[in-house]
Amino acid sequence: MANTPQSKKRARQNEQRFAINKMRRSRIRTFLRKVEEAIASGKQDAAQAALREAQPELMRGVTKGVVHKNTAARKMSRLSSRVKALAA
Repeated sequence: MANTPQSKKRARQNEQRFAINKMRRSRIRTFLRKVEEAIASGKQDAAQAALREAQPELMRGVTKGVVHKNTAARKMSRLSSRVKALAA
């Protein structure tokens, strides 16, 4: 349990950051899930549109420190290759 005023304040700040980061992670996962569902449906144009919407959201997560840069790059690369494979 926090005892000093500074540690109490840090505990409050950590709770707030956790809530905000949780919200951002959830939003990113929602956009990624939409891409996955579009790929599963087999519609390439829908998948491409969903991917275009998910990309800035994922990169925003990188700038906010919610997702690591390489993780975001890997996810985008794998999703885009799967979307591209739908054309074949």
